Amino acid sequence: MTMSNKPQHDDSLQDHHSFDGITFEVEEEEHTHEGEKIKRRGIYLWPNLITTAALLCGFYSIIASMGGDYTRAIYAIILAALFDGLDGRVARAIGAQSAFGEQFDSLSDLLAFGVAPAILMYSWVLHDLGRIGLACCFIYTACAAFRLARFNVQIGVVDKRYFIGIASPLAAIMILSAIWVGRDYPLIFSLKDPAIQAMYAAFMVIVGLLMISNVKYYSFKQVDRKRVPFVVMLPVIIILAMILYDIPLGILVVCILYALSGFISSFVFRQKSK
Repeated sequence: MTMSNKPQHDDSLQDHHSFDGITFEVEEEEHTHEGEKIKRRGIYLWPNLITTAALLCGFYSIIASMGGDYTRAIYAIILAALFDGLDGRVARAIGAQSAFGEQFDSLSDLLAFGVAPAILMYSWVLHDLGRIGLACCFIYTACAAFRLARFNVQIGVVDKRYFIGIASPLAAIMILSAIWVGRDYPLIFSLKDPAIQAMYAAFMVIVGLLMISNVKYYSFKQVDRKRVPFVVMLPVIIILAMILYDIPLGILVVCILYALSGFISSFVFRQKSK
């Protein structure tokens, strides 16, 4: 019985040697049109660059909130939401969708729309409630993490026309618009009033729970792919006029109506099912 002195190479060993432990590299497995599995290295530049910009905006918002610059913190989250809506469209337009991009986008969303709004709310008003305010902000952040994790595992099985639970960017917009309204009307929303503090604490928890709810919300992802009646432009114009009259209040009202629309549509669907 003889034994060969030649080293035994297998796929795992080859994969091990493909990374030298120094360089940063990403390797993904993709399927060709013929169904064949192939491995590709590198990432798509433009979608991930836009996602990085959203991540930067979320990080800057946190720094601004900690420094008491709430106006810039609000604008940074709004800018992050714009980047978040852009990266997916760019990826689909140039055929640059990837598993890495999906995971990176979720991590960016967690910081920009899960952590940044919570720190903004805590720094602005809920720090006066002590541990209760801290707990309410953490509940919001945890719900954002749960929602993004659930979205990742269900990305291939859910109906893309609908969101299950409120999307994290919209939840963040609801939080910052509520803060914005409070800053514009300090006589009505006095931060020293315990009732106002409790209202904002409850609002954080409610918005967080809406993110992990099973309520279906229309995603508007397919609106640009089909024609709609011309009369649809009328309510759009009314909504834009209301927002322009008072931007933060208009955004908050539209967000609340959208949040309520999920419950109304769910009730109507159940009645039809019966």
